[in-house]
Amino acid sequence: MSNNVSIKQLNDDLERLEKEAANNITLAGDKEDLERLRIQFLGKKGRLSKILGLMGALNSSERPIIGQRANVLKNQLQELIADRVSNLKEEALTELIASEKLDVTAPSSGRPFGHRHPLISTTEQIVDIFCGLGYEVHEGPEIENDFYNFEALNIPENHPARDMQDTFYLDNDLLLRTHTSPVQIRCLEKTPPPVRIVAPGRVYRRDAVDATHSPVFHQVEVLAIDKGLDFSHLRGTVMAFLKTFFGDLPVRFRASYFPFTEPSVEVDVQWKGKWLEVMGCGMVDPAVLEGLGIDPDIWTGFAAGLGVERFCMVRHGIDDIRRFYTSDLRFLEQF
Repeated sequence: MSNNVSIKQLNDDLERLEKEAANNITLAGDKEDLERLRIQFLGKKGRLSKILGLMGALNSSERPIIGQRANVLKNQLQELIADRVSNLKEEALTELIASEKLDVTAPSSGRPFGHRHPLISTTEQIVDIFCGLGYEVHEGPEIENDFYNFEALNIPENHPARDMQDTFYLDNDLLLRTHTSPVQIRCLEKTPPPVRIVAPGRVYRRDAVDATHSPVFHQVEVLAIDKGLDFSHLRGTVMAFLKTFFGDLPVRFRASYFPFTEPSVEVDVQWKGKWLEVMGCGMVDPAVLEGLGIDPDIWTGFAAGLGVERFCMVRHGIDDIRRFYTSDLRFLEQF
């Protein structure tokens, strides 16, 4: 273009630009083509900018006319590009849907194998070990009342031990059980000693969720009541169980406190150079037996409780308890 630019020439240039750009944008095959066209027509050094650069040769009354016409064209082309991007996405989605059509009437070509959840398999391994030692499996309700969850286990109202277990309370004196220990009370109410039971189940506490805590988790309760049972029988049972489950790992017993056992201990195993608590246990408190009408001078027993998640995390090297509850197939397919 020469410097003798007229308003007619610029209008003609804008009209040619509009037709050419609209045609090219409509035919663009992908986002890369559209971006190239945007730069070619609307970029800082694009054709529209070059036309606007010639407006200085017009008189003051003509420049606003060309400027307004150029702005309208710019908006039109931007809308065309946006519409074409949307159309390209729809076309791609339509092609994807067409390529992924499934004939539900076609015969199956195979069925993928499922995977047992690691908490289920760990619970079964624990229960199997105790069944091999002569224990029977017992279960109880997850919704309990205060008597079975606390009072019958020598935890009366206002007892400090209740603060150790932040409880989910429901209406009508009901609650979500905080441990599987109520199962032993229900069992002893119906079955006179001697008894040997293992009670797996889900329990609930108002714990904040983090890598090692969850408001929902799983426990296994172990109870043996018979004549002449003493702490050596408890220790021997615990050692036999831990050796079978973990193998030959160092084990230690530490004095502790539980309202329903006396004496009480916590049990640690040495795992990767560190002591790790894995269960609590002790001799059944005579007050618990007396409350159930069982003579503690004739019958004695021991109880133990363990967290399934802890055993599973140690066994499989899992670093976060939340992985058990995400339903992530990438995680579950490893087991």
